[in-house]
Amino acid sequence: MSKPYVVGIDIGGTNTVFGIVDARGHVVAADSVKTKKHVNFDDYIQDLHEGLSRLIKANDAEDQIQGIGIGAPNANYYSGEIVNAPNLPWGPIVPLAEKVSKIFGGIPVAVTNDANAAALGEMTYGAARGMKDFIMITLGTGVGSGIVINGQLVYGSDGFAGELGHVIMKRNNGRICGCGRTGCLEAYCSATGVARTAREFLEVRTEPSLLRNLEIEDITSKDVYDAAMAGDKLAKDIFTYTGTILGEALADMAAFSSPQAFILFGGLAKSGDLLLKPIKEAYDKNVMPIFRGKAKIIISELKESDAAVLGASALGWEAKYRYESPLLEKQDDENN
Repeated sequence: MSKPYVVGIDIGGTNTVFGIVDARGHVVAADSVKTKKHVNFDDYIQDLHEGLSRLIKANDAEDQIQGIGIGAPNANYYSGEIVNAPNLPWGPIVPLAEKVSKIFGGIPVAVTNDANAAALGEMTYGAARGMKDFIMITLGTGVGSGIVINGQLVYGSDGFAGELGHVIMKRNNGRICGCGRTGCLEAYCSATGVARTAREFLEVRTEPSLLRNLEIEDITSKDVYDAAMAGDKLAKDIFTYTGTILGEALADMAAFSSPQAFILFGGLAKSGDLLLKPIKEAYDKNVMPIFRGKAKIIISELKESDAAVLGASALGWEAKYRYESPLLEKQDDENN
């Protein structure tokens, strides 16, 4: 008897990771292709098809793939499109679900943004197991979020709800954000934001720092982390500044959905107490009294690649369900 599988795909600005996942949530096999090298979307889809087909064949999973789930920047769950993704070169609107389904012979496909996919992975396999109300915050090149309320991801009326990385933290003289506005959380609490803070601190402060040994424009969040772990005070202050802003933001978010937990995910979350301590201090100082002491602030338990693939794979099972449910399809038609 053949086993049912789904495919989880995580599209990043540099690489696309994909994996075959069984019904128990085990990643049977995984591989990747380069995203960045493909200026033309059709060329990218062809490369993805070839890489994934090889993986499927090598694992004797041909004709056993029940659905494909994809997490991608600015991916719209309702339309199946990528819309105005700043780090992808394929144009303002990309018909992702349609193209992938077509090249794989009509296998049902569902998409969502990468932060939502990570939240699904965490809810199914990670620190959010058993939780029905939590907020996932992804701290990478940008700041993303996945909001789960009563066990359901929040998509909003148009599929783009949950962009908490673009709540404004500095309304006067804030940093320019990649979204075009100023003062967004992402401009301060992403890996890119940490590097920007480092450059600002080095320009206005005079004390010695290991970071002064580096070219100021080349400083990364990893450099700041390494310096902080070596005891550098300026680098530690950068993490305190970053964590304080994020903690203030989480305090506001608590008033919105009263989550059981905030789960931090991504490269910057690996900074541990350098970031977590000031987050918790700022959160406790700023949260409404009615919410104080209720929400946990915890680090994701999943590896980055696993969370992305597993989260996307959960969408693969959902795509199969949607494809097999005439009632749901009828409701979608009525909503469109």
